[in-house]
Amino acid sequence: MRIELRVCQHCLNGEHGNERRTALLNDMVDCAEQIKEYKEVIDLDEVHIRKVRDDEPGKPAALPVVSATIQNDQVVLNDTQLVAEGQDGNMLVYTSPDDVVTVLAGNLDEISKAVTEDVTVDLSPVGAEIVSEADLGANRDRDR
Repeated sequence: MRIELRVCQHCLNGEHGNERRTALLNDMVDCAEQIKEYKEVIDLDEVHIRKVRDDEPGKPAALPVVSATIQNDQVVLNDTQLVAEGQDGNMLVYTSPDDVVTVLAGNLDEISKAVTEDVTVDLSPVGAEIVSEADLGANRDRDR
């Protein structure tokens, strides 16, 4: 199994002026880097983080998937996406930043259940709110 996170380097750096997006992209990268460190715990073979700039074609690093949307009657490639390839070769593509940060946080939650080290990531207030609303189950003591 493999995952690839693709983000806009300019948004990541805050150059596009959207503070919420910058915070979420940094949360995504922080989560993906932590997942990469513990990938074998959740049976991931590879974790790729691709930071795309405006002056390059922006091809994926490893998983050959690029999502697009239509804006103003033009096809626009999404500069943020998470692709997850399963053991069967099927690929799931997440393009919503909220979904991407939720999926990555969910992977970290699974890792935290299998290791004794603290694998939490300090999320931005925006990312923390999204993840808390997702109810990933990190609180192992809650009523079932």
